[in-house]
Amino acid sequence: MTVEVALSIMAGAGVEHLLLCDGDDERTGSVTRAELAVHRDSSAYTDRVRLRDVLCAPRPVVARHR
Repeated sequence: MTVEVALSIMAGAGVEHLLLCDGDDERTGSVTRAELAVHRDSSAYTDRVRLRDVLCAPRPVVARHR
């Protein structure tokens, strides 16, 4: 799945987190809409970047407001 598709699904569902699973439906992690937005806004981003590529990269630090 690409970052664009993931962001679209998250926006449509109105959720901030996406749970990630492997081929056996075992949870492998999660990603937030804010984390994906940071990757989307980077200079290295293209619309072909896949979630697995983002998850292998160092995770960005995202400020959270309370």
